[in-house]
Amino acid sequence: MIIRGYEKPLYILPFDHRGSFETGMFGWKGELTAEQTAQIAAAKQVIYDGYQSALAGGAPKEKGGILVDEQFGAAILRDAAAKGFTFACPAEKSGQEEFDFEYGEEFAAHIEAIHPTFCKVLVRYNPEGDEALNRIQAERLKRLSDYLHGANRSLFMFELLVPAEKAQLAKVNGDKKAYDLKLRPGLMIGAIQQLQGAGVEPDLWKIEGLDRREDCEKIVATAKAGGRDSVNCIILGRGEDDQKVREWLATAASVPGFVGFAVGRTDFWQPLVDWRDKKISREAAVKQIASRYREFVDLFESASAGRSQA
Repeated sequence: MIIRGYEKPLYILPFDHRGSFETGMFGWKGELTAEQTAQIAAAKQVIYDGYQSALAGGAPKEKGGILVDEQFGAAILRDAAAKGFTFACPAEKSGQEEFDFEYGEEFAAHIEAIHPTFCKVLVRYNPEGDEALNRIQAERLKRLSDYLHGANRSLFMFELLVPAEKAQLAKVNGDKKAYDLKLRPGLMIGAIQQLQGAGVEPDLWKIEGLDRREDCEKIVATAKAGGRDSVNCIILGRGEDDQKVREWLATAASVPGFVGFAVGRTDFWQPLVDWRDKKISREAAVKQIASRYREFVDLFESASAGRSQA
């Protein structure tokens, strides 16, 4: 077992969304035209300019980072590499219940061509879900994990989503907030343990927001178990409203082992919608995205400053 891990602060602005941009932002379905692809790429450039504006305004470059896809963000990925930014790129097909590689058997060639700081996967994995599906996903993820742990390859960022099974939701009378509070934390621990047992070894876990500090502590302990001391976690925003994201960030930041966050849609969605609808200028959208990102950086830094080291 080779453990690398990642121990530095990391404040990610993720905009690797693909399906949600095509249908949610622009209302397009089916094969995109070259013009539609260019429009999405242009929207992502607005977000990237927002990130760069935040750095120019004093957000710490050495702690910051972006996550963007190759399909719509290839030019951004090249620019980020040239500027020495920390950057991540996804390896998964977008919008699928089952993890699979975006570029199939060519996944390694794409990673090597881009050589991102992090290769990221988004995986829906419920430890009490379909056993065959979980096994297939774990086998693919182990293959990626083993590949990435080869010489001088990208670090492995694992975004874990634990969607509720019908029987689990039934236990909380269909209340998704109750599921998030009462059931999901334990299921996340089970998912991490199962994946570790299958030989999947992320350097950094990207974790759905947790309401209780003790649940954050348990997740960190699980991620670090068995000699994985240098493995850490970041908290994600899941497109929640500003207040909920702030609560999640403050809770996670108080726990050693949570080294940062990945908040995307909460930063950029409304400014982009307003720009798309010509309600605000491109410059105003960039400024709003920069401001929102910087607020989350300041919040996390402030909340983590007071914590005691475990």
